Amino acid sequence: MHNGEKIDDELLDAAGPSLKVVSTMSAGFDHVQTAALKKRGVRLGSTPDALTAATADVGAMLVLMASRRAGEGVRAVVDGKWPSMPWNPLLLCGQSLKGSTVGVLGFGKIGQLTLKRLLGFDISRVLYSTSKPGVALTSEKDHFDTIKTAEFHGVEIRPAESYDELARESDFLVLCCPLTSATQGIVGADFLAKMKPTAYVINTARGPVVDSDALLAALQEGRIAGAGLDVVTGEPNIGADHPLVKEHKCVVLPHIGSATVQARSGMSRDAARNCLAGVGVEGFEWANEVEL
Repeated sequence: MHNGEKIDDELLDAAGPSLKVVSTMSAGFDHVQTAALKKRGVRLGSTPDALTAATADVGAMLVLMASRRAGEGVRAVVDGKWPSMPWNPLLLCGQSLKGSTVGVLGFGKIGQLTLKRLLGFDISRVLYSTSKPGVALTSEKDHFDTIKTAEFHGVEIRPAESYDELARESDFLVLCCPLTSATQGIVGADFLAKMKPTAYVINTARGPVVDSDALLAALQEGRIAGAGLDVVTGEPNIGADHPLVKEHKCVVLPHIGSATVQARSGMSRDAARNCLAGVGVEGFEWANEVEL
């Protein structure tokens, strides 16, 4: 199954006691009622490793698309407006990443790889936050390579002292955190009010991490410069008339973070491995078992 399907009591009751394992083709599992699995003794597998690189690619792409106003440019061409857009020195001018501060909210594997892809654009500083702002990474071994790579590029990298600092200082805020009760709506009106008018919000996490109404208001009122979204609250029911789709400062993609042949093939493989390991087939180990 994938993250468009809800795994809840109703489904689990219908499946009955013979169900031993649920395997999702996704990194996130906010669509699964984990408490319902736990009380039935059903195990849960996910596929985070197979999609990490592909999702990081899309995160970096959205940073560039939003900051260079690529969405507006594509719309102008598709709508046939290019011939009536005489060149001028500021036509579709965006912002350079050079010298910027990148804030990463959710500094797991996807957040780290997204950062690595941005290091070549001469950014100057990185502020990252785990689930608890101001707390350093728990495992230096897991993150040592990313930090050393940043330092090699001459980039200052440190944990943000608070979400307020992350909001105030980020020129590009990249959201890579899981959707939990703590992160739902974390980028809301208060957070956005602290951001620079030249800042960009990039979301490859889950739509509800961002308050869509607050983001739209910030964009329309010029309180931030733009946004790049691979995920939107209410997806996939996001039509052409959706306010964020219509907003010219916002680039919206249809949740294609893992959409490479290589990533989806790996996710399929890992999901199958999880099922086989979960029912005890000899010779198969979990690709990733979620602790319930």
